[in-house]
Amino acid sequence: MELSAREITLNILYDIFINSAFSNIAIKNHLEKKIKPEEEALVRELVYGILENDIYIEYIISKASKIKLGKIHPKILIILKIGIYQLIFMDRVPESAAVNESVNLAKKHGHKGTIGFVNGILRNISRNKDEFIKIDKQSKSDLVSIKYSHPKWMVERWFKEFGEDFTEILCMNNNKTPKLNIRVNTLKISKEDLIQKLLFHGFIVREGKYAKDSLIIENPIRITETNEYKSGYFIIQDESSTLVGQIMDPAPGSTIIDVCSAPGGKSTHLAQIMKNQGKILSMDIFKHKIKLIEENAKRLNIDIIETSISDGTIIDNSLINMADYLLIDAPCSGLGLIRRKPEIKRNRKESDIEDLIKIQWKILNNAKEYLKVGGILVYSTCTIESDENMNMINKFLEKNKNFKLVSIEDKIYNKDDLPTLRHGYIQLFPHIHNTDGFYIAKMIKER
Repeated sequence: MELSAREITLNILYDIFINSAFSNIAIKNHLEKKIKPEEEALVRELVYGILENDIYIEYIISKASKIKLGKIHPKILIILKIGIYQLIFMDRVPESAAVNESVNLAKKHGHKGTIGFVNGILRNISRNKDEFIKIDKQSKSDLVSIKYSHPKWMVERWFKEFGEDFTEILCMNNNKTPKLNIRVNTLKISKEDLIQKLLFHGFIVREGKYAKDSLIIENPIRITETNEYKSGYFIIQDESSTLVGQIMDPAPGSTIIDVCSAPGGKSTHLAQIMKNQGKILSMDIFKHKIKLIEENAKRLNIDIIETSISDGTIIDNSLINMADYLLIDAPCSGLGLIRRKPEIKRNRKESDIEDLIKIQWKILNNAKEYLKVGGILVYSTCTIESDENMNMINKFLEKNKNFKLVSIEDKIYNKDDLPTLRHGYIQLFPHIHNTDGFYIAKMIKER
């Protein structure tokens, strides 16, 4: 029996909320059976819209329900969220349809009492929308936390670091759906030729602003089903991530160690820049992630990548003084990826950051030994947290006087809103650069 878009949405959100699945993987798993493109688009809009606005939606439910959130059955709570999202955020869905479709889901997944509960809550919100969408909290951090559905600890942390106005704009932009970015595999096709092929398929394509191999796709539904993707002409990779290879800019024939490589986007880009000449050792701690690196390299027709299961927090003496270039794309809090993975707001805890900082420091101090004198070290993260980024690098440079930052002004062509290039690093923000939040620093080992 074919499931409706809303029931598929329920199953995906259940996987994310209850089984801690990643949104992109849960969507892929539940959309394996073909549905109409417009139904698929609705599923994606509902899933990401609810994840982006989850705290606000739960706030509305808490105002409308006499039963506390924790006492509501998980599937019924998700059904309420699906209904409320349509009532509050989707003008094109008739309110009667939003209510009735949710009640139908409750009939299938609940019992008589829950059917009336769902019906009553949604009809009450529909009739008194202005009352329920109003946020009664008084403090600025409460207001921003609820309005933009970011946990209060995160909002307060960013208030201290960036200021209230900056944080509010950042949180607002974190709830905007990002465009799909792809990286052209110039080993197989030119950017111009790939653009023409994608335009022929009906995709709306524009070039990235900072990364020369990046393209932005406005309407990417089922782009991975194209022959161009299957033939390895491109890989899905955000422009910010693509800048890592562009900034490192390794010479053909070099030896590179990529310490935390999976799923291999940066390793394959480095191989591409090196014209598939040289050697890249791509390491990761998980066997299943190593497989992703190998699959990507094979599809992109890259054969200079060797994979290795390795724990970056433990030094490998066989690698000392081996690398001309060293990439540490460190495990991090991922707070720059909230636009693409809004479940991060729900799953990440403030205490995680301190734990990750310790891991980053261990990896940096182990991996530095793998680099030859005169070699280049690039450190990157997909977060906006200074303690994981600039503060980490400043501490590293203070304790390792033989390393220094080097200018990257000549590596990026559009320098708008990138004032730190000459200092050897960049910090990207979603609301300023329209990329993932990302940090990249480039250093040389002088002696």
